[in-house]
Amino acid sequence: MKQLKFALFALVIAVAQPAFSNEIIPGLIVGVADGDTVTLLTQDKQQVKIRVQGIDAPERSQAFGQVSRQAMAKAVFQKNVEAHCSSTDRYGRKICTVNVNGVDAGLQLVNQGLAWHYKQYEREQTAQDRATYAYAEESARARGYGLWSEANPQAPWDFRKTKRN
Repeated sequence: MKQLKFALFALVIAVAQPAFSNEIIPGLIVGVADGDTVTLLTQDKQQVKIRVQGIDAPERSQAFGQVSRQAMAKAVFQKNVEAHCSSTDRYGRKICTVNVNGVDAGLQLVNQGLAWHYKQYEREQTAQDRATYAYAEESARARGYGLWSEANPQAPWDFRKTKRN
């Protein structure tokens, strides 16, 4: 009976986990474009553009855009990382969680109030990551951290839409 329960538990966990990390790329972060886009240099000297999974950071010309970029740079620039990648976006960037010594850099930004949990793409996250990122954003909002210190911070997706129109 125990074996059947364990097998069912393992099956539920396997089904509950989307195709999250189908590729792990170790390397050195050599560029930080903004709070959610970095460049990784692989061990074989290939550059990989990465869109950090689970977050949407303010654009560089937006309020807190530079602060967000600086926070990401502080977390990852010139550091060895493991990028856990799940897909590629329409711009050819790998969609990855970026970990420095086991610490999720994207989640760090959400905790600091310097990025939104990107709920539009949360289905690409594990159930645990969705819950963790959502909690981090709510916590940062409640404490008035970073961009949540403003009365009505504009989400980056709304900022981009306004710029297009």
